[in-house]
Amino acid sequence: VLFLQIVHILNMTSAKIVSFLLHPEESLHSLQNRIEFETGISTGNQELLLETGICLDPRKPASQCVIDGVRGWDSYMVYLFDKSKTVYDGPFASRSLSDCVNYIVQDSKIQLPIPQLRKVWAEAVHYVIGLKEDYSRLFQGQRAAMLSLLRYNANLIKMKNNMVSASQQLKAKLEFFHQSIRLDLERYSDQMAYGISSEKMLKAWKEMEEKASQCAQAEDIGYLDEQIMALHTEIVELQKSPYARRQGEVMESLEQRAIDLYKQLKTRPPDHAYSDSTDMVKIIVQTVQSQDRVLKELFGHLSKLLGCKQKIIDLLPEIEVALNNIKEADNSVMQMQGKRQREIWHLLKIACTQSSSRSLSSSLEGTASTPAATWLPQSSSGNTAPHPLSSLAAPEDGENFSDVIQENVNYLELFSSILQEVRQEQNCMMVS
Repeated sequence: VLFLQIVHILNMTSAKIVSFLLHPEESLHSLQNRIEFETGISTGNQELLLETGICLDPRKPASQCVIDGVRGWDSYMVYLFDKSKTVYDGPFASRSLSDCVNYIVQDSKIQLPIPQLRKVWAEAVHYVIGLKEDYSRLFQGQRAAMLSLLRYNANLIKMKNNMVSASQQLKAKLEFFHQSIRLDLERYSDQMAYGISSEKMLKAWKEMEEKASQCAQAEDIGYLDEQIMALHTEIVELQKSPYARRQGEVMESLEQRAIDLYKQLKTRPPDHAYSDSTDMVKIIVQTVQSQDRVLKELFGHLSKLLGCKQKIIDLLPEIEVALNNIKEADNSVMQMQGKRQREIWHLLKIACTQSSSRSLSSSLEGTASTPAATWLPQSSSGNTAPHPLSSLAAPEDGENFSDVIQENVNYLELFSSILQEVRQEQNCMMVS
């Protein structure tokens, strides 16, 4: 018997307890099927919470519902909520009276012998204590719901902070991108008259600017931020509410009065005296009325808690979508920035190549015009005429011709080195 595992489930929708004997290595899904059969709540809508507000893990066995050891096992509860409902309004009937207690409630002035009255009042005290314990269990279920709500709220705040941080980063990148592309467009327009122009590239840059303006829509999370802040304020108010604290002081006082009344009756000698149950019945009626009042307040507060929790559950997917939109916009801006920088460096490469070519051409033309006259000897009359072979091989002419060849070779080497440097710079930029 000591090794048997029994789980007590408090159904918060009906305020009733159902108990199950767990089979060895039984899965949580199997237990949920049995709960569905007993309560009518489908497995998909069941939310099983521990006292700490932690939801049961479906990957673990059903024995996670049971505490280790013998002490306290019969009072340990798992709280069942119906996720399809956010309003718990009853009606919640009080525990039923025993026959003998119901007998004195029906007629409190009936006279009973003291020995028999002791038994009836003992059951009456037990009934009053039971009403108080029923409220205590339901209050503990409300507390578990509050702790679960706070866990959801903590997750909501974490996701909200991530969303706000991502939105601010996107805003900063968009501002930098807009300033950069405006400056590039201004500088590009300034150099078009004497530099390099490309209508295709200019059109692409303007399209980038328009696309960046569209990406700015992703950073607009004001509507979500307002909902989260309003919900956070509502949760704080629920925490401050007096209904968030135990309201059983009146019931505890009535419980003590019933115990004291029973003790007074117990001290009376068991003679042939008779007595009525007026005082005890008053305590019973007051306790039932007090329980009705505090349960109404408790379940009203619980409904507000569950309503807030459902709002958080509905908000989480919207925040996830907003985060994905921000990430996509961020990636798009970075891709456009990288593409524009690659195009700028491509323009720089073309400009450097053309400048080197023009410089080399002007140098070659200047050096070629100087020794041209030395290649063609002039006659005395000033008219040029082809010389015979015997007249071409002058020593100084041979020296000038070799100098021109050497100078052309030097310029060719300079041009090759310039092209090599341009290629190296281009490769370095592509690697980085």
